[in-house]
Amino acid sequence: MTKNDHLAPSERPQFRIGHGYDLHRLEPLAPEGDGRPFVLGGLALEHDRGPVGHSDGDALLHAVTDALLASVCLPDIGELFPDTDPVHEGAASDRFLLEAVKRLASAAYTIENLDCTIILERPKVKPIKAALRENLARLLGVPVDRVNVKGKTHERVDAVGEGRAIEVHVVVLVRRIDAGGVR
Repeated sequence: MTKNDHLAPSERPQFRIGHGYDLHRLEPLAPEGDGRPFVLGGLALEHDRGPVGHSDGDALLHAVTDALLASVCLPDIGELFPDTDPVHEGAASDRFLLEAVKRLASAAYTIENLDCTIILERPKVKPIKAALRENLARLLGVPVDRVNVKGKTHERVDAVGEGRAIEVHVVVLVRRIDAGGVR
């Protein structure tokens, strides 16, 4: 419950911003290590390491989910889909994202712009950037020109720079949907 919940949708702020963040340790793939197959933005990638996580460990979709939920002051991904609940074990993260999209629409907001920064030594983001943008746009139900993806490295500094982790930051701008769905 937020302080604006009592307001009619037309009285709520026209624009809101949400920030999402996620970090996952990367380990050799099971059975040698604890890593799951590497999934990023809903795409399966070839890699000798994979994220350690309760679900599929898709750091990009987790950060996007949190950004959407944050934009309308809803509980975060950990509250809605706790890693203590066995039903989420190995779950595809698009399930979490689609629920956040549904909740955003229920709050009478739509996505105007999404900006994602993926910090990862390898695999490189540049060759898959277009596919990531297209898949995110499809999942979010928005045109691809509303989704931006950037790849960065950590210049071999810390766990991310050593290839032992992936880090993602996401910022989203949402706009209130006026009565009748007119924006």
